[in-house]
Amino acid sequence: MIGRAGIGPILALRVRMTMARPVLAGMTVMVTRRTILRTHLLRPDREMSQLFTYCLAVAAQRHRISVHAAVLMSTHEHLIVTDTEGRLPQFLQEFHRLVALGVKALRNWQGAVWDQRKTSVVRLCTDNAVLEKIAYVIANPVMAGLVRRARDWPGVNTSPEDVGTARWKASRPPYFFSAANESWPEEVELELTVPPSVHIEGPELRSAIAREVHQLVSSAPVVPGSDTQSDDLSALRNSSPYARATSIEPAPTLNPAVAVGRAAGDALRQAIIALREFRLAYRIALDQWRLGVRETLFPAGTWLMQRLHGVNVCEL
Repeated sequence: MIGRAGIGPILALRVRMTMARPVLAGMTVMVTRRTILRTHLLRPDREMSQLFTYCLAVAAQRHRISVHAAVLMSTHEHLIVTDTEGRLPQFLQEFHRLVALGVKALRNWQGAVWDQRKTSVVRLCTDNAVLEKIAYVIANPVMAGLVRRARDWPGVNTSPEDVGTARWKASRPPYFFSAANESWPEEVELELTVPPSVHIEGPELRSAIAREVHQLVSSAPVVPGSDTQSDDLSALRNSSPYARATSIEPAPTLNPAVAVGRAAGDALRQAIIALREFRLAYRIALDQWRLGVRETLFPAGTWLMQRLHGVNVCEL
Protein backbone atom coordinates (compact mmCIF):
# COMPACT_ATOMS: atom_id res chain seq x y z
CA MET A 1 0.00 0.00 0.00
CA ILE A 2 1.30 3.47 -0.84
CA GLY A 3 2.14 5.49 2.24
CA ARG A 4 0.95 9.03 2.73
CA ALA A 5 4.15 10.34 4.33
CA GLY A 6 7.12 11.66 2.38
CA ILE A 7 7.65 12.95 -1.11
CA GLY A 8 8.85 9.66 -2.61
CA PRO A 9 5.38 8.09 -3.04
CA ILE A 10 4.08 11.29 -4.61
CA LEU A 11 6.92 11.41 -7.15
CA ALA A 12 6.32 7.78 -8.01
CA LEU A 13 2.62 8.53 -8.31
CA ARG A 14 3.29 11.19 -10.94
CA VAL A 15 5.14 8.67 -13.08
CA ARG A 16 2.75 5.76 -13.07
CA MET A 17 -0.78 7.09 -12.72
CA THR A 18 -3.17 8.82 -15.11
CA MET A 19 -3.27 12.48 -14.15
CA ALA A 20 -6.72 12.69 -12.58
CA ARG A 21 -8.07 16.16 -11.86
CA PRO A 22 -10.81 17.09 -9.41
CA VAL A 23 -14.14 18.44 -10.65
CA LEU A 24 -15.50 20.66 -7.90
CA ALA A 25 -18.51 22.94 -7.76
CA GLY A 26 -17.41 26.56 -7.65
CA MET A 27 -14.16 26.16 -9.59
CA THR A 28 -13.25 28.99 -11.95
CA VAL A 29 -11.22 27.71 -14.88
CA MET A 30 -9.67 28.73 -18.17
CA VAL A 31 -10.61 26.46 -21.08
CA THR A 32 -8.63 26.24 -24.32
CA ARG A 33 -9.25 24.04 -27.34
CA ARG A 34 -7.72 24.12 -30.82
CA THR A 35 -8.83 23.12 -34.29
CA ILE A 36 -7.44 20.14 -36.17
CA LEU A 37 -4.06 20.90 -37.77
CA ARG A 38 -4.48 24.59 -36.83
CA THR A 39 -7.08 24.99 -39.56
CA HIS A 40 -8.94 28.33 -39.74
CA LEU A 41 -12.33 26.66 -39.37
CA LEU A 42 -13.33 29.20 -36.71
CA ARG A 43 -12.68 32.17 -39.01
CA PRO A 44 -14.24 35.32 -37.42
CA ASP A 45 -17.16 35.85 -39.78
CA ARG A 46 -20.69 36.65 -38.63
CA GLU A 47 -22.00 33.11 -39.13
CA MET A 48 -19.24 31.63 -37.00
CA SER A 49 -19.75 34.19 -34.23
CA GLN A 50 -23.48 33.41 -34.23
CA LEU A 51 -22.85 29.66 -34.08
CA PHE A 52 -20.29 29.88 -31.29
CA THR A 53 -22.34 32.25 -29.13
CA TYR A 54 -25.50 30.19 -29.61
CA CYS A 55 -23.79 26.92 -28.67
CA LEU A 56 -22.05 28.50 -25.68
CA ALA A 57 -25.30 29.99 -24.35
CA VAL A 58 -27.28 26.77 -24.80
CA ALA A 59 -24.66 24.52 -23.19
CA ALA A 60 -23.96 26.96 -20.34
CA GLN A 61 -27.66 27.21 -19.47
CA ARG A 62 -28.14 23.44 -19.53
CA HIS A 63 -25.19 22.73 -17.25
CA ARG A 64 -25.35 25.77 -14.96
CA ILE A 65 -22.02 27.17 -16.13
CA SER A 66 -21.27 30.84 -15.46
CA VAL A 67 -19.38 32.47 -18.32
CA HIS A 68 -17.10 35.43 -17.59
CA ALA A 69 -15.06 35.95 -20.77
CA ALA A 70 -14.56 34.34 -24.17
CA VAL A 71 -12.60 34.84 -27.36
CA LEU A 72 -12.88 32.86 -30.57
CA MET A 73 -9.78 32.98 -32.73
CA SER A 74 -9.56 31.37 -36.16
CA THR A 75 -7.79 28.29 -34.79
CA HIS A 76 -8.76 28.11 -31.12
CA GLU A 77 -11.03 29.23 -28.31
CA HIS A 78 -10.39 30.57 -24.82
CA LEU A 79 -13.09 30.63 -22.13
CA ILE A 80 -13.13 31.76 -18.50
CA VAL A 81 -16.02 30.02 -16.73
CA THR A 82 -17.15 28.90 -13.30
CA ASP A 83 -18.52 25.39 -12.79
CA THR A 84 -21.31 26.15 -10.34
CA GLU A 85 -22.54 22.56 -9.86
CA GLY A 86 -19.59 20.31 -10.70
CA ARG A 87 -20.75 19.60 -14.28
CA LEU A 88 -17.85 21.00 -16.28
CA PRO A 89 -17.03 17.76 -18.18
CA GLN A 90 -20.65 17.45 -19.35
CA PHE A 91 -20.67 21.10 -20.41
CA LEU A 92 -17.43 20.79 -22.37
CA GLN A 93 -18.53 17.60 -24.06
CA GLU A 94 -21.84 19.05 -25.24
CA PHE A 95 -20.51 22.49 -26.10
CA HIS A 96 -17.62 21.22 -28.21
CA ARG A 97 -19.85 18.64 -29.89
CA LEU A 98 -22.41 21.29 -30.88
CA VAL A 99 -19.75 23.64 -32.20
CA ALA A 100 -18.14 20.81 -34.19
CA LEU A 101 -21.43 19.72 -35.76
CA GLY A 102 -22.31 23.31 -36.58
CA VAL A 103 -18.90 23.93 -38.14
CA LYS A 104 -19.27 20.81 -40.30
CA ALA A 105 -22.56 22.15 -41.64
CA LEU A 106 -21.41 25.76 -42.00
CA ARG A 107 -18.07 24.99 -43.65
CA ASN A 108 -19.14 21.83 -45.50
CA TRP A 109 -16.31 20.13 -43.61
CA GLN A 110 -16.11 16.35 -43.54
CA GLY A 111 -13.29 15.69 -41.10
CA ALA A 112 -12.65 16.29 -37.41
CA VAL A 113 -12.98 19.87 -36.20
CA TRP A 114 -11.01 19.75 -32.92
CA ASP A 115 -7.50 18.42 -32.60
CA GLN A 116 -6.84 15.22 -30.68
CA ARG A 117 -5.20 16.83 -27.68
CA LYS A 118 -7.19 16.89 -24.48
CA THR A 119 -9.01 20.15 -23.81
CA SER A 120 -6.87 22.35 -21.59
CA VAL A 121 -8.64 23.14 -18.31
CA VAL A 122 -6.65 25.27 -15.86
CA ARG A 123 -8.06 25.95 -12.41
CA LEU A 124 -7.64 29.61 -11.42
CA CYS A 125 -6.85 29.52 -7.73
CA THR A 126 -6.46 33.20 -6.85
CA ASP A 127 -7.97 36.58 -7.68
CA ASN A 128 -4.81 37.50 -9.60
CA ALA A 129 -5.03 34.33 -11.68
CA VAL A 130 -8.63 35.11 -12.65
CA LEU A 131 -7.80 38.72 -13.46
CA GLU A 132 -4.71 37.86 -15.50
CA LYS A 133 -6.39 35.11 -17.51
CA ILE A 134 -9.43 37.24 -18.33
CA ALA A 135 -7.05 39.93 -19.56
CA TYR A 136 -5.16 37.34 -21.60
CA VAL A 137 -8.40 36.25 -23.25
CA ILE A 138 -9.33 39.83 -24.12
CA ALA A 139 -5.87 40.72 -25.46
CA ASN A 140 -5.38 37.50 -27.43
CA PRO A 141 -6.10 38.94 -30.92
CA VAL A 142 -3.66 41.79 -30.29
CA MET A 143 -0.99 39.51 -28.85
CA ALA A 144 -1.32 37.37 -31.98
CA GLY A 145 -0.49 40.44 -34.08
CA LEU A 146 -3.83 40.42 -35.90
CA VAL A 147 -5.33 43.75 -34.76
CA ARG A 148 -4.08 46.85 -32.98
CA ARG A 149 -6.86 46.99 -30.41
CA ALA A 150 -8.77 44.13 -28.82
CA ARG A 151 -12.10 45.74 -29.65
CA ASP A 152 -11.18 45.62 -33.36
CA TRP A 153 -11.33 41.83 -33.47
CA PRO A 154 -14.27 41.01 -35.81
CA GLY A 155 -15.16 37.74 -34.10
CA VAL A 156 -16.31 36.83 -30.59
CA ASN A 157 -14.36 38.66 -27.90
CA THR A 158 -14.84 40.32 -24.54
CA SER A 159 -13.96 43.77 -23.24
CA PRO A 160 -13.13 44.66 -19.62
CA GLU A 161 -16.46 46.52 -19.45
CA ASP A 162 -18.34 43.36 -20.47
CA VAL A 163 -17.42 41.40 -17.33
CA GLY A 164 -20.46 41.44 -15.09
CA THR A 165 -22.53 43.66 -17.41
CA ALA A 166 -22.82 42.27 -20.96
CA ARG A 167 -25.65 40.12 -22.28
CA TRP A 168 -24.87 38.44 -25.58
CA LYS A 169 -27.80 37.39 -27.73
CA ALA A 170 -27.71 34.89 -30.57
CA SER A 171 -30.37 33.58 -32.91
CA ARG A 172 -30.61 29.91 -33.80
CA PRO A 173 -28.36 29.18 -36.82
CA PRO A 174 -30.36 28.19 -39.89
CA TYR A 175 -28.47 24.89 -40.28
CA PHE A 176 -28.17 21.73 -38.15
CA PHE A 177 -30.37 23.18 -35.37
CA SER A 178 -33.91 22.22 -36.38
CA ALA A 179 -36.64 24.72 -35.55
CA ALA A 180 -38.96 21.75 -34.98
CA ASN A 181 -36.78 20.53 -32.10
CA GLU A 182 -37.68 22.16 -28.77
CA SER A 183 -34.08 21.70 -27.64
CA TRP A 184 -33.03 24.60 -29.87
CA PRO A 185 -34.69 27.90 -28.85
CA GLU A 186 -35.10 30.56 -31.51
CA GLU A 187 -32.97 33.01 -29.53
CA VAL A 188 -30.72 32.65 -26.50
CA GLU A 189 -29.06 35.12 -24.17
CA LEU A 190 -25.70 34.70 -22.43
CA GLU A 191 -24.85 36.85 -19.44
CA LEU A 192 -21.18 37.54 -18.74
CA THR A 193 -20.98 37.41 -14.96
CA VAL A 194 -18.37 38.45 -12.43
CA PRO A 195 -16.46 35.35 -11.26
CA PRO A 196 -17.94 34.40 -7.87
CA SER A 197 -14.55 33.22 -6.62
CA VAL A 198 -12.91 36.66 -6.73
CA HIS A 199 -12.93 39.03 -3.80
CA ILE A 200 -12.95 42.20 -5.91
CA GLU A 201 -16.05 44.25 -6.62
CA GLY A 202 -17.26 44.52 -10.21
CA PRO A 203 -16.09 48.09 -11.04
CA GLU A 204 -12.73 47.53 -9.35
CA LEU A 205 -12.33 44.19 -11.12
CA ARG A 206 -13.09 45.72 -14.52
CA SER A 207 -10.55 48.49 -13.91
CA ALA A 208 -7.91 45.97 -12.86
CA ILE A 209 -8.62 43.88 -15.97
CA ALA A 210 -8.33 46.97 -18.18
CA ARG A 211 -4.92 47.79 -16.67
CA GLU A 212 -3.73 44.24 -17.24
CA VAL A 213 -4.99 44.30 -20.84
CA HIS A 214 -3.12 47.55 -21.43
CA GLN A 215 0.13 45.98 -20.21
CA LEU A 216 -0.33 42.96 -22.47
CA VAL A 217 -1.24 45.07 -25.50
CA SER A 218 1.71 47.41 -24.94
CA SER A 219 4.13 44.51 -25.35
CA ALA A 220 2.28 42.92 -28.30
CA PRO A 221 3.76 42.79 -31.82
CA VAL A 222 2.97 45.68 -34.17
CA VAL A 223 0.33 44.92 -36.77
CA PRO A 224 1.67 45.45 -40.29
CA GLY A 225 -0.27 47.43 -42.87
CA SER A 226 -1.92 50.81 -43.19
CA ASP A 227 -3.17 53.10 -40.46
CA THR A 228 -6.74 51.96 -41.04
CA GLN A 229 -7.92 48.49 -40.11
CA SER A 230 -10.86 48.05 -42.51
CA ASP A 231 -8.86 46.13 -45.11
CA ASP A 232 -7.24 43.94 -42.46
CA LEU A 233 -10.58 43.12 -40.83
CA SER A 234 -12.12 42.28 -44.17
CA ALA A 235 -9.22 39.94 -44.88
CA LEU A 236 -9.74 38.23 -41.53
CA ARG A 237 -13.46 37.72 -42.16
CA ASN A 238 -12.98 36.49 -45.71
CA SER A 239 -9.86 34.35 -45.36
CA SER A 240 -10.20 30.70 -46.33
CA PRO A 241 -11.54 28.60 -43.43
CA TYR A 242 -9.60 25.68 -44.88
CA ALA A 243 -6.22 27.38 -44.68
CA ARG A 244 -3.82 26.47 -41.89
CA ALA A 245 -1.85 28.72 -39.58
CA THR A 246 1.65 29.24 -40.91
CA SER A 247 3.28 30.71 -37.80
CA ILE A 248 5.75 28.55 -35.94
CA GLU A 249 3.95 26.67 -33.22
CA PRO A 250 5.76 26.41 -29.88
CA ALA A 251 6.91 22.97 -28.88
CA PRO A 252 4.35 21.06 -26.76
CA THR A 253 4.69 21.68 -23.05
CA LEU A 254 3.09 20.24 -19.95
CA ASN A 255 -0.65 20.80 -19.70
CA PRO A 256 -0.98 22.86 -16.49
CA ALA A 257 -3.73 22.06 -14.04
CA VAL A 258 -3.59 25.19 -11.87
CA ALA A 259 -2.67 28.86 -12.11
CA VAL A 260 -2.19 31.39 -9.32
CA GLY A 261 -0.98 34.51 -11.10
CA ARG A 262 2.26 36.41 -10.70
CA ALA A 263 4.08 36.69 -7.39
CA ALA A 264 2.01 34.01 -5.67
CA GLY A 265 4.59 31.40 -4.75
CA ASP A 266 2.86 30.26 -1.56
CA ALA A 267 -0.48 29.89 -3.35
CA LEU A 268 1.17 27.83 -6.08
CA ARG A 269 2.79 25.50 -3.58
CA GLN A 270 -0.52 25.04 -1.78
CA ALA A 271 -2.35 24.36 -5.05
CA ILE A 272 0.24 21.79 -6.12
CA ILE A 273 0.14 20.06 -2.73
CA ALA A 274 -3.68 19.91 -2.84
CA LEU A 275 -3.59 18.46 -6.36
CA ARG A 276 -0.98 15.85 -5.39
CA GLU A 277 -2.99 14.86 -2.32
CA PHE A 278 -6.09 14.43 -4.48
CA ARG A 279 -4.23 12.26 -6.98
CA LEU A 280 -2.67 10.15 -4.25
CA ALA A 281 -6.02 9.61 -2.52
CA TYR A 282 -7.63 8.84 -5.87
CA ARG A 283 -5.01 6.20 -6.72
CA ILE A 284 -5.33 4.55 -3.32
CA ALA A 285 -9.12 4.45 -3.61
CA LEU A 286 -8.93 3.16 -7.18
CA ASP A 287 -6.55 0.37 -6.16
CA GLN A 288 -8.94 -0.64 -3.38
CA TRP A 289 -11.95 -0.51 -5.70
CA ARG A 290 -10.17 -2.72 -8.22
CA LEU A 291 -9.59 -5.24 -5.41
CA GLY A 292 -13.33 -5.39 -4.89
CA VAL A 293 -13.65 -3.03 -1.92
CA ARG A 294 -16.77 -1.30 -3.17
CA GLU A 295 -17.32 0.73 0.00
CA THR A 296 -14.02 2.58 -0.44
CA LEU A 297 -14.25 6.39 -0.44
CA PHE A 298 -12.87 8.39 -3.35
CA PRO A 299 -11.68 11.96 -2.71
CA ALA A 300 -13.98 14.93 -3.22
CA GLY A 301 -13.88 15.99 -6.85
CA THR A 302 -13.90 12.46 -8.30
CA TRP A 303 -16.20 12.71 -11.30
CA LEU A 304 -15.93 9.99 -13.94
CA MET A 305 -15.77 7.02 -11.56
CA GLN A 306 -18.83 8.30 -9.72
CA ARG A 307 -20.71 8.89 -12.96
CA LEU A 308 -19.83 5.53 -14.53
CA HIS A 309 -19.72 3.27 -11.49
CA GLY A 310 -21.48 5.14 -8.68
CA VAL A 311 -18.50 5.04 -6.33
CA ASN A 312 -18.68 6.67 -2.91
CA VAL A 313 -17.13 10.13 -2.84
CA CYS A 314 -16.11 12.16 0.20
CA GLU A 315 -17.93 15.41 0.81
CA LEU A 316 -15.97 18.64 1.11
